Amino acid sequence: MASALDHLRDMTVVVADTGDLDAIRKLKPVDCTTNPSLILKALQSPAYADLVEREIEAGKAAGRSPLEIADALTVGVGAELSTLVPGRVSTEVDANLSFDVDAAAAKARALIAAYEARGVGRDRILIKLASTWEGIRAAEILQGEGIDCNLTLLFSLAQAVACADAGVFLISPFVGRITDWYKKAEGVDGYTPDDDPGVKSVRSIYDYYKSNGIDTVVMGASFRNTDQIKALAGCDRLTISPALLEELAADETDLPRQLSADSATGVAPIEMDENSFRWRMNEDAMATEKLAEGIRNFDADHRKLLAMIAERIG
Repeated sequence: MASALDHLRDMTVVVADTGDLDAIRKLKPVDCTTNPSLILKALQSPAYADLVEREIEAGKAAGRSPLEIADALTVGVGAELSTLVPGRVSTEVDANLSFDVDAAAAKARALIAAYEARGVGRDRILIKLASTWEGIRAAEILQGEGIDCNLTLLFSLAQAVACADAGVFLISPFVGRITDWYKKAEGVDGYTPDDDPGVKSVRSIYDYYKSNGIDTVVMGASFRNTDQIKALAGCDRLTISPALLEELAADETDLPRQLSADSATGVAPIEMDENSFRWRMNEDAMATEKLAEGIRNFDADHRKLLAMIAERIG
């Protein structure tokens, strides 16, 4: 009997939200997406022990800094993942560059060059940038250079509109983190799938894009349970943790389509310049807080990685 995961794959591109090699081999996603937290976790896994040792020793011998070695490790993990999936591997630009257009674009170019030096073409990589105004502008530049981008830490329609205007290849609206914020703010234990604020946010973005013929891919992310995933069945892509993929694979219930371009409601286009973007973000406490928190947390894990490397090289 077909599983819920089988049904989902019939209507949505399934992406693994992990750097775990064994999980990817088992679950066979089309793409995989990582972030600094997942990279840090992966590099502490025995599966990457040889890669970590090799890159750290090579970096130490060459007199490279912990930051340079961290970049080599990140690209090394991405290159390994690219051998396991037929599609794309997302690789994140340092969170502390989220407000610097030129530095973020330069780092993205360096990552792409490092991948190409390992024989992994830019058509296999998505550069992840935080959905700040500056991150979106950096993505616009990179897209013009043929470097496809994944705009992450996206919590609002304002961010989604700005990304579409910039010609971004893909956005990752976060479901679970939106839900977490509203549960705390409203003092509730949970929501039905149709009332879930995270689900509703992604549905509104998807509707806006399809209503206006926008090609940017919508990839729902940051799920807390399979009900949220099922409520977005039919979304362009969904990036899902191994634990939730396993749950879906064991679930033999039917999974009806929830999202379709044919059901777009005809939402009017929204004008979005920098002033409008910043004002809309200022008015949206949830989006502002979760974006800032996400950047801080990713930077904290990046700094942990640098400290781990510094200790190893003495």
